[in-house]
Amino acid sequence: MNEEIRHMNITAEFFTDERCHITELSNFEADPDVSSARVEPGVSTRWHRVNGTAERNVILEGMGLVEVGDMPPQEVSHGDVVLIPPSCRQRITNIGKEDLIFLAICSPRFRQEAYENIDIKI
Repeated sequence: MNEEIRHMNITAEFFTDERCHITELSNFEADPDVSSARVEPGVSTRWHRVNGTAERNVILEGMGLVEVGDMPPQEVSHGDVVLIPPSCRQRITNIGKEDLIFLAICSPRFRQEAYENIDIKI
């Protein structure tokens, strides 16, 4: 990695089949580990897993109900960190009135081919 300032480009945000909006803050070869996600009020992401990829979700804004693996659903808000082991099932629901925004820090970096929608398998 080299010294660099990367200014956020909100117009680069895209909507996914997972039912959330993604902005790739720094998911490129030189700095591969960070994206931000935005989930609208009342929306749940699909049950999914990211095969071979550990994920840390750092909640920046809003309130969510997170379900990871076999843990009971738990509320999360600003400052909370959700640790998701590789290939572990997960989903998050925005239970607040504002957007739920979090950093998705993946190791190794997120790649679409590692994503698996398991909504119909649960």
